[in-house]
Amino acid sequence: MVNLSGDDKMVDLNEIYQAADWKTEKHVPAIDFEKGDKTIKIKVTVGLEIPHPNTVEHHIRWIDVYFLPKDGKFALHVGRAEFNAHGDSATKPAVSFVLNTEKSGTILATSYCNIHGLWRNSLDL
Repeated sequence: MVNLSGDDKMVDLNEIYQAADWKTEKHVPAIDFEKGDKTIKIKVTVGLEIPHPNTVEHHIRWIDVYFLPKDGKFALHVGRAEFNAHGDSATKPAVSFVLNTEKSGTILATSYCNIHGLWRNSLDL
């Protein structure tokens, strides 16, 4: 791997993603799912318990969702939602996806706040 910054130190993504309990921290993506026979309905919301502001000055820019199958090495990128209607108090950073799989595994969600950076959460199926 080539480091184009000229610095020998590679940044560990674990150092820049923040995590906390979504019930006490408004930036953490809260994950909910409903498992069917061959599908998983995934819903991710930022600010589920404590609403996140949706203003031009302070907003969630995007949410990414991944699925890591049990005993799998690579995560599947389920989808991304970008939020462009900042300043509209009627909108909420939430997204839903349907994943076609019969496998168990882990749902991973990441989000980006324009002021407070990157956040993550995960939930085992």
